[in-house]
Amino acid sequence: MTQEVCEITQARARHFARRVLAWFDDHGRHQLPWQTNPTPYRVWISEIMLQQTQVAKVIPYYQAFMARFPTVEALATAETDEVLALWSGLGYYSRARNLHRAAQKIVRDHQGRFPETFGAVAALPGVGRSTAGAILSLALDQPWPILDGNVKRVLARHFAIEGWPGATAVQRRLWALAGALTPRRRPGAYNQAMMDLGATLCTRHAPDCPACPLRRSCQARRLDLVAQLPTPRPSRARPRRRVQWLIVRDPQGRVLLQKRPPAGVWGGLWSFPELAPDHDGVRWLASRLALRCRPLEHLPRRHHDFTHFRLELLPRLFLLEEQGCGVAEQGNLYWLRPGDPPPGGLAAPVAAMLTEIERGDRP
Repeated sequence: MTQEVCEITQARARHFARRVLAWFDDHGRHQLPWQTNPTPYRVWISEIMLQQTQVAKVIPYYQAFMARFPTVEALATAETDEVLALWSGLGYYSRARNLHRAAQKIVRDHQGRFPETFGAVAALPGVGRSTAGAILSLALDQPWPILDGNVKRVLARHFAIEGWPGATAVQRRLWALAGALTPRRRPGAYNQAMMDLGATLCTRHAPDCPACPLRRSCQARRLDLVAQLPTPRPSRARPRRRVQWLIVRDPQGRVLLQKRPPAGVWGGLWSFPELAPDHDGVRWLASRLALRCRPLEHLPRRHHDFTHFRLELLPRLFLLEEQGCGVAEQGNLYWLRPGDPPPGGLAAPVAAMLTEIERGDRP
């Protein structure tokens, strides 16, 4: 057990929770969509969407998703393309694929009833320790601790814990603190309060320390370490990958899309045919897709940042030489007509390129 946890008596933990809950009752967020009728299913969807994504961006996606999939059965029986389409633009698409897989597991293994024990919830695809605790505490008021990015920041500053929170030893200390401080009374409200504190007051930049209910006991504030904590992730060079996008149009203005494999980058989404930068696009289109095309121009390169690497995109336009030749709409290929919705989910750079084409910014 760490020194911080050894020093946290039950009385001190209760005092900490009382201050946090009193602030939450007056200043916390109480009208978020998933706080209305907070069933485990509704909270689960929100928690997955909120991973690495801000509340303001999540709200419209959550509302559209719940309107289409109001129950776990509705989500489980949906087509993957439809699930990914509703997720388009939210990023981190493995979350959507895991949601779909988890819904199918709930229907198969739990007769469609969302599990209510920690082990069963944590065993769902895409659900880790903190997410399981959030679902069970926010929906069912079970006293499980959580440790998302906002809570890590509050605890690291309040107890002046140095070291990157993602490091195993530091994370172990933070989990011990979270467990010691989570009250048995109103644990759901307490966990929401801790997330709200980190999101609205104890922010990464320019925290509002004078308004914080924990300011008097905050060690980072006392030691003038607020700006230094939590310790940033150690810097490292981000590798780069380069790919060529083959943007094929036919005389009707349709654009060829190809469905990506289910695993890997943008798994299961629709994109443009992709090729290594030094390969001949005309030859590849003819040999692989039986498309006779002529190249038009190279478009300005663009990039997209992932957590672990930067993807450099090299788009090139091609024009189908004669109407009606080449592939039909089958399997993993699709001709997208101007003005039509895509057949499934699109990664943000693909959607942006299609918008440019639709506006006429590209030939």
